[in-house]
Amino acid sequence: MKPAPRRSGIEKKLLVAAVLVIGLGSWFYVEVQPQPPRLCGSEGGPPVTAKRIRLRDGRHLAYEETGVPKERAKFKIIFCHGFASSRLDGIRASPEIMEELGVHLVSYDRAGYSESDPNPQRSLRSEASDIEELADALNLGSRFYLMGYSLGGHAVWASIKYIPGRLAGAALLAPVINYWWRGFPKNLTEEVYNKQALGDQWALRISHHAPWLLHWWMKQSWLPTSTVVKATTHLPNRLDEQIREWAASSGMLEKRRRLTTQQGIEESYYRDMKVMFGKWEFDPMDLHKPPFPVHLWQGDEDGLVPVTLQRYICRHRLDWIDYHELSMTGHYLSAVPGFGDLLLKTFLVSSSA
Repeated sequence: MKPAPRRSGIEKKLLVAAVLVIGLGSWFYVEVQPQPPRLCGSEGGPPVTAKRIRLRDGRHLAYEETGVPKERAKFKIIFCHGFASSRLDGIRASPEIMEELGVHLVSYDRAGYSESDPNPQRSLRSEASDIEELADALNLGSRFYLMGYSLGGHAVWASIKYIPGRLAGAALLAPVINYWWRGFPKNLTEEVYNKQALGDQWALRISHHAPWLLHWWMKQSWLPTSTVVKATTHLPNRLDEQIREWAASSGMLEKRRRLTTQQGIEESYYRDMKVMFGKWEFDPMDLHKPPFPVHLWQGDEDGLVPVTLQRYICRHRLDWIDYHELSMTGHYLSAVPGFGDLLLKTFLVSSSA
């Protein structure tokens, strides 16, 4: 019997290289996988404390109702919260104006936030579908009003696109933009994009081009990551900065972070980033004028959403939007004294005229 031929030096090196590649690949695959979410109401998971509805796909959506009872409401509104937020954050309108106008407001936890079940397949279309199912489950009628703040604005754009027949009016409050929307002039987006902190540029770039890598990237302390997630973004508006400083020093910032990410940061913060800054199924700037009024409010000292891009959308592409630019105002619009009342009066009174 002939002895087995000996491997050459090159073969041995190739074998070692193959083993290393497979080993490193297996390790990296495990590293980029997020922890499974801790569902509210499950064994070992956070408790369910909110009112919730069950969606067609089996998920639960948590919500909060304020204002006048819906049975005597003239205006029924669904509010979509922003990034790192929940159903407990709203427009802060006074009870008096809510009563005067007859407003019933429903705020809900978007999928994966606070007490709403995660949706691993979350998309623009699913956001609109969740809103429509919520309205039907709560008997808000065939048409209702919709508001979205900050990153929650993508749910409003999606609803204008996919369920326009259900909306009586839409309001976008400092809505976050996607730098890869085709309608923007490249030189304009590049100029604004490059003004961001390096970590924000990379976080958005990963969210758009390699969303599967985002969870791993955000865990690495040696890599540049999002200042928005870390709450360290430069805020040029004084009120914005004061609010953030107070939230941090009082413990409110950490309390809110624990609440909003209690089922896992992957299905709340990071899923939001993937949907908002990923590859959109449509460009909002290609939308046609809908059969209902659309308003957009934007502060000119917003350190999170570039006012120059908002101006371009409303003045050059979608001139049917009623654009309200607020002087010496930042991103945290609901904290501006009187804004909630002004918002409702302007939005609802003009919409029903």
